[in-house]
Amino acid sequence: MRIVSLLPSATEIVCLLGLQDSLVGVSHECDFPPSVRRLPRVVRSSFDPAALSQSEIDERVRAAMRAGGSGCEVDEEALASLAPDLVITQELCDVCAVPQAAAAAAVEKLAPSPRLLSLHPHSLGDVLGDIRRVGEATGASDRASREVAALSERLLAVEQALTRVSRRPRVAALEWLDPVMASGHWVVEMIRRAGGEDFLGRDREPSVYISWEDLLRYAPEVIVLMPCGFGVERSAADAPLLARRAGWESLPAVEAGEVYAVHGAAYFNRSGPRLVEGIEILAEILHPEIFPRRECPEDYRRLEGVLV
Repeated sequence: MRIVSLLPSATEIVCLLGLQDSLVGVSHECDFPPSVRRLPRVVRSSFDPAALSQSEIDERVRAAMRAGGSGCEVDEEALASLAPDLVITQELCDVCAVPQAAAAAAVEKLAPSPRLLSLHPHSLGDVLGDIRRVGEATGASDRASREVAALSERLLAVEQALTRVSRRPRVAALEWLDPVMASGHWVVEMIRRAGGEDFLGRDREPSVYISWEDLLRYAPEVIVLMPCGFGVERSAADAPLLARRAGWESLPAVEAGEVYAVHGAAYFNRSGPRLVEGIEILAEILHPEIFPRRECPEDYRRLEGVLV
Protein backbone atom coordinates (compact mmCIF):
# COMPACT_ATOMS: atom_id res chain seq x y z
CA MET A 1 0.00 0.00 0.00
CA ARG A 2 1.16 3.52 -0.86
CA ILE A 3 0.01 6.10 1.69
CA VAL A 4 0.05 9.89 1.44
CA SER A 5 -0.64 11.91 4.59
CA LEU A 6 -1.78 15.51 4.28
CA LEU A 7 -1.40 16.34 7.96
CA PRO A 8 1.15 15.75 10.73
CA SER A 9 -1.17 13.90 13.11
CA ALA A 10 -2.04 11.32 10.45
CA THR A 11 1.65 10.88 9.67
CA GLU A 12 2.31 10.17 13.35
CA ILE A 13 -0.53 7.65 13.45
CA VAL A 14 0.69 5.84 10.33
CA CYS A 15 4.18 5.56 11.83
CA LEU A 16 2.80 4.48 15.21
CA LEU A 17 1.19 1.54 13.40
CA GLY A 18 4.52 0.48 11.93
CA LEU A 19 3.63 1.58 8.40
CA GLN A 20 6.33 4.15 7.74
CA ASP A 21 7.69 2.11 4.83
CA SER A 22 4.28 2.49 3.14
CA LEU A 23 4.29 6.26 3.57
CA VAL A 24 5.31 7.86 0.27
CA GLY A 25 4.31 11.52 0.74
CA VAL A 26 3.61 13.95 3.57
CA SER A 27 2.71 17.58 4.25
CA HIS A 28 5.13 20.47 4.70
CA GLU A 29 4.54 20.36 8.48
CA CYS A 30 5.18 16.65 9.01
CA ASP A 31 8.30 16.34 11.16
CA PHE A 32 7.73 13.39 13.49
CA PRO A 33 9.22 10.90 13.59
CA PRO A 34 12.22 12.85 12.19
CA SER A 35 12.78 10.29 9.43
CA VAL A 36 9.62 11.43 7.60
CA ARG A 37 11.31 14.74 6.78
CA ARG A 38 13.06 13.03 3.85
CA LEU A 39 9.77 12.11 2.17
CA PRO A 40 8.30 14.08 -0.75
CA ARG A 41 6.10 17.04 0.27
CA VAL A 42 2.68 17.17 -1.32
CA VAL A 43 1.41 20.18 0.65
CA ARG A 44 2.94 23.66 0.54
CA SER A 45 2.31 26.73 2.67
CA SER A 46 1.45 30.10 1.18
CA PHE A 47 3.81 31.85 3.64
CA ASP A 48 6.69 31.16 6.03
CA PRO A 49 5.48 31.57 9.63
CA ALA A 50 9.04 31.66 10.97
CA ALA A 51 9.57 35.00 9.23
CA LEU A 52 6.38 36.62 10.55
CA SER A 53 5.09 37.88 13.88
CA GLN A 54 2.02 36.29 15.43
CA SER A 55 -0.18 39.22 14.42
CA GLU A 56 1.14 39.01 10.85
CA ILE A 57 0.47 35.27 10.71
CA ASP A 58 -3.05 35.85 12.00
CA GLU A 59 -3.71 38.48 9.34
CA ARG A 60 -2.37 36.26 6.56
CA VAL A 61 -4.63 33.44 7.68
CA ARG A 62 -7.68 35.71 7.98
CA ALA A 63 -7.03 37.11 4.51
CA ALA A 64 -6.81 33.61 3.05
CA MET A 65 -10.04 32.59 4.76
CA ARG A 66 -11.83 35.71 3.52
CA ALA A 67 -10.73 34.81 0.00
CA GLY A 68 -12.20 31.34 0.41
CA GLY A 69 -8.82 29.65 0.62
CA SER A 70 -6.42 28.33 3.22
CA GLY A 71 -2.88 28.86 4.39
CA CYS A 72 -1.72 25.83 2.41
CA GLU A 73 -2.56 23.85 -0.72
CA VAL A 74 -2.01 20.48 -2.33
CA ASP A 75 0.77 20.13 -4.88
CA GLU A 76 -1.35 18.16 -7.32
CA GLU A 77 1.54 17.29 -9.61
CA ALA A 78 3.55 15.85 -6.72
CA LEU A 79 0.52 13.95 -5.45
CA ALA A 80 -0.14 12.40 -8.86
CA SER A 81 3.50 11.35 -9.24
CA LEU A 82 3.29 9.28 -6.04
CA ALA A 83 0.29 7.19 -7.22
CA PRO A 84 -1.12 6.68 -3.72
CA ASP A 85 -3.62 3.98 -2.76
CA LEU A 86 -4.72 5.89 0.35
CA VAL A 87 -4.74 9.63 1.07
CA ILE A 88 -5.41 10.76 4.65
CA THR A 89 -6.81 14.25 5.21
CA GLN A 90 -8.93 16.09 7.79
CA GLU A 91 -12.21 17.96 8.29
CA LEU A 92 -11.13 19.77 11.44
CA CYS A 93 -9.29 22.97 10.56
CA ASP A 94 -8.88 24.94 7.34
CA VAL A 95 -6.32 27.31 8.87
CA CYS A 96 -3.11 25.27 8.97
CA ALA A 97 -4.08 22.16 7.00
CA VAL A 98 -5.50 21.42 3.58
CA PRO A 99 -9.31 21.83 3.64
CA GLN A 100 -11.14 18.55 3.18
CA ALA A 101 -12.90 19.82 0.05
CA ALA A 102 -9.57 20.77 -1.55
CA ALA A 103 -8.10 17.37 -0.73
CA ALA A 104 -11.13 15.61 -2.19
CA ALA A 105 -10.92 17.69 -5.38
CA ALA A 106 -7.23 16.82 -5.81
CA VAL A 107 -7.86 13.12 -5.26
CA GLU A 108 -10.73 13.04 -7.75
CA LYS A 109 -8.31 14.05 -10.50
CA LEU A 110 -6.16 10.98 -9.99
CA ALA A 111 -6.57 7.82 -12.03
CA PRO A 112 -6.97 5.31 -10.62
CA SER A 113 -8.60 7.20 -7.76
CA PRO A 114 -7.19 6.36 -4.31
CA ARG A 115 -9.26 5.99 -1.19
CA LEU A 116 -9.66 9.24 0.78
CA LEU A 117 -9.81 8.86 4.56
CA SER A 118 -10.84 12.04 6.39
CA LEU A 119 -10.23 12.45 10.14
CA HIS A 120 -12.43 14.73 12.23
CA PRO A 121 -11.44 14.52 15.91
CA HIS A 122 -12.61 16.82 18.69
CA SER A 123 -11.70 14.80 21.79
CA LEU A 124 -9.18 12.28 23.08
CA GLY A 125 -11.70 9.53 22.41
CA ASP A 126 -11.99 10.69 18.82
CA VAL A 127 -8.21 10.60 18.42
CA LEU A 128 -8.02 7.05 19.74
CA GLY A 129 -10.87 6.18 17.39
CA ASP A 130 -8.93 7.66 14.47
CA ILE A 131 -5.99 5.40 15.27
CA ARG A 132 -8.37 2.47 14.93
CA ARG A 133 -9.81 3.88 11.68
CA VAL A 134 -6.37 4.26 10.14
CA GLY A 135 -5.60 0.74 11.28
CA GLU A 136 -8.71 -0.59 9.57
CA ALA A 137 -7.93 1.29 6.36
CA THR A 138 -4.39 -0.05 6.23
CA GLY A 139 -4.88 -3.63 7.37
CA ALA A 140 -3.27 -2.90 10.74
CA SER A 141 -6.29 -3.27 13.02
CA ASP A 142 -4.55 -5.55 15.51
CA ARG A 143 -1.59 -3.18 15.85
CA ALA A 144 -3.99 -0.26 16.24
CA SER A 145 -5.82 -2.03 19.06
CA ARG A 146 -2.56 -2.68 20.88
CA GLU A 147 -1.42 0.92 20.53
CA VAL A 148 -4.76 2.29 21.71
CA ALA A 149 -4.62 -0.04 24.71
CA ALA A 150 -1.11 1.19 25.58
CA LEU A 151 -2.15 4.84 25.32
CA SER A 152 -5.26 4.16 27.40
CA GLU A 153 -3.11 2.57 30.11
CA ARG A 154 -1.01 5.73 30.31
CA LEU A 155 -4.14 7.85 30.63
CA LEU A 156 -5.41 5.56 33.38
CA ALA A 157 -2.11 5.86 35.27
CA VAL A 158 -2.48 9.65 35.35
CA GLU A 159 -6.12 9.37 36.41
CA GLN A 160 -5.30 7.00 39.27
CA ALA A 161 -2.44 9.18 40.52
CA LEU A 162 -4.76 12.19 40.59
CA THR A 163 -7.15 10.50 43.04
CA ARG A 164 -4.91 12.01 45.75
CA VAL A 165 -5.49 15.55 44.44
CA SER A 166 -7.85 17.82 46.35
CA ARG A 167 -7.24 21.04 44.40
CA ARG A 168 -7.60 21.58 40.65
CA PRO A 169 -5.97 24.87 39.57
CA ARG A 170 -7.66 27.26 37.16
CA VAL A 171 -5.69 27.12 33.89
CA ALA A 172 -5.53 29.36 30.84
CA ALA A 173 -4.20 27.46 27.82
CA LEU A 174 -3.47 30.05 25.14
CA GLU A 175 -3.28 28.79 21.55
CA TRP A 176 -2.32 32.20 20.17
CA LEU A 177 -0.88 35.31 21.81
CA ASP A 178 -1.47 38.19 19.38
CA PRO A 179 -4.43 38.30 19.17
CA VAL A 180 -5.14 36.12 22.20
CA MET A 181 -6.92 32.82 21.63
CA ALA A 182 -8.14 30.39 24.27
CA SER A 183 -7.98 26.65 23.79
CA GLY A 184 -10.42 24.45 21.92
CA HIS A 185 -11.11 20.91 20.74
CA TRP A 186 -9.31 18.37 22.98
CA VAL A 187 -7.18 20.78 25.08
CA VAL A 188 -9.88 21.51 27.68
CA GLU A 189 -10.22 17.75 28.19
CA MET A 190 -6.44 17.36 28.39
CA ILE A 191 -6.27 19.91 31.20
CA ARG A 192 -9.11 18.21 33.04
CA ARG A 193 -7.42 14.81 32.70
CA ALA A 194 -4.19 16.38 34.02
CA GLY A 195 -5.87 17.65 37.19
CA GLY A 196 -6.80 21.21 36.25
CA GLU A 197 -9.78 23.16 34.94
CA ASP A 198 -9.96 25.38 31.86
CA PHE A 199 -13.16 27.42 31.95
CA LEU A 200 -11.83 29.89 29.39
CA GLY A 201 -11.47 27.43 26.50
CA ARG A 202 -14.16 25.65 24.50
CA ASP A 203 -14.43 21.91 24.94
CA ARG A 204 -14.72 19.98 21.64
CA GLU A 205 -15.10 23.22 19.69
CA PRO A 206 -12.62 25.36 17.74
CA SER A 207 -10.30 27.61 19.73
CA VAL A 208 -11.69 31.10 20.20
CA TYR A 209 -10.45 34.71 20.20
CA ILE A 210 -10.79 36.35 23.59
CA SER A 211 -10.22 39.90 24.75
CA TRP A 212 -7.46 40.86 27.14
CA GLU A 213 -10.16 41.83 29.63
CA ASP A 214 -11.53 38.26 29.42
CA LEU A 215 -8.17 36.90 30.52
CA LEU A 216 -7.82 39.43 33.34
CA ARG A 217 -11.32 38.61 34.65
CA TYR A 218 -10.61 34.89 34.45
CA ALA A 219 -7.53 35.37 36.67
CA PRO A 220 -5.83 32.05 35.87
CA GLU A 221 -3.69 30.35 38.49
CA VAL A 222 -1.58 28.69 35.76
CA ILE A 223 -0.91 29.96 32.24
CA VAL A 224 0.27 27.58 29.54
CA LEU A 225 1.45 29.08 26.25
CA MET A 226 0.88 26.69 23.36
CA PRO A 227 0.66 28.74 20.14
CA CYS A 228 -0.44 26.53 17.28
CA GLY A 229 2.47 25.06 15.35
CA PHE A 230 5.21 26.46 17.61
CA GLY A 231 7.83 24.78 19.77
CA VAL A 232 9.06 25.89 23.17
CA GLU A 233 11.62 28.37 21.87
CA ARG A 234 9.19 30.36 19.72
CA SER A 235 6.48 30.29 22.40
CA ALA A 236 8.90 31.54 25.04
CA ALA A 237 10.29 34.20 22.71
CA ASP A 238 6.78 35.52 22.05
CA ALA A 239 5.73 35.57 25.71
CA PRO A 240 6.53 39.33 26.04
CA LEU A 241 3.53 39.93 23.76
CA LEU A 242 1.49 39.24 26.89
CA ALA A 243 3.89 40.48 29.55
CA ARG A 244 3.95 44.04 28.21
CA ARG A 245 0.17 44.41 28.50
CA ALA A 246 -1.52 46.23 31.38
CA GLY A 247 -2.55 43.97 34.24
CA TRP A 248 -0.27 41.06 33.37
CA GLU A 249 1.79 41.35 36.53
CA SER A 250 -1.34 41.14 38.72
CA LEU A 251 -2.55 37.81 37.33
CA PRO A 252 -2.40 35.06 39.99
CA ALA A 253 -0.35 32.81 37.68
CA VAL A 254 2.23 35.54 37.17
CA GLU A 255 2.42 36.39 40.85
CA ALA A 256 2.96 32.70 41.67
CA GLY A 257 5.49 32.13 38.89
CA GLU A 258 3.24 29.60 37.18
CA VAL A 259 3.67 30.53 33.52
CA TYR A 260 4.90 27.89 31.09
CA ALA A 261 5.80 27.58 27.43
CA VAL A 262 5.18 24.14 25.95
CA HIS A 263 5.89 22.45 22.64
CA GLY A 264 2.45 23.01 21.20
CA ALA A 265 3.16 21.47 17.80
CA ALA A 266 4.34 18.20 19.34
CA TYR A 267 1.98 17.64 22.26
CA PHE A 268 -1.11 19.86 22.05
CA ASN A 269 -2.03 21.23 18.60
CA ARG A 270 -2.01 17.99 16.60
CA SER A 271 -4.66 15.33 17.03
CA GLY A 272 -2.18 12.47 17.26
CA PRO A 273 -0.92 9.93 19.79
CA ARG A 274 1.47 12.38 21.46
CA LEU A 275 -1.51 14.17 23.03
CA VAL A 276 -1.19 11.55 25.76
CA GLU A 277 2.32 12.79 26.48
CA GLY A 278 0.86 16.29 26.51
CA ILE A 279 -1.44 15.24 29.35
CA GLU A 280 1.53 13.80 31.21
CA ILE A 281 3.38 17.11 30.75
CA LEU A 282 0.39 19.08 32.03
CA ALA A 283 0.12 16.78 35.04
CA GLU A 284 3.77 17.53 35.88
CA ILE A 285 3.12 21.26 35.56
CA LEU A 286 -0.09 21.29 37.58
CA HIS A 287 0.78 18.74 40.26
CA PRO A 288 4.55 18.48 40.78
CA GLU A 289 3.86 17.11 44.26
CA ILE A 290 2.64 13.92 42.56
CA PHE A 291 4.37 13.98 39.17
CA PRO A 292 8.06 14.96 39.58
CA ARG A 293 9.06 17.57 37.02
CA ARG A 294 11.51 16.25 34.46
CA GLU A 295 12.31 19.83 33.38
CA CYS A 296 12.71 18.84 29.75
CA PRO A 297 13.47 22.17 28.03
CA GLU A 298 12.55 20.81 24.60
CA ASP A 299 9.08 19.82 25.87
CA TYR A 300 8.16 22.62 28.26
CA ARG A 301 9.74 25.38 30.28
CA ARG A 302 8.75 27.49 33.24
CA LEU A 303 9.15 31.12 32.24
CA GLU A 304 10.77 33.50 34.65
CA GLY A 305 12.19 36.42 32.70
CA VAL A 306 8.78 37.56 31.43
CA LEU A 307 6.83 37.19 34.64
CA VAL A 308 7.18 40.84 35.66
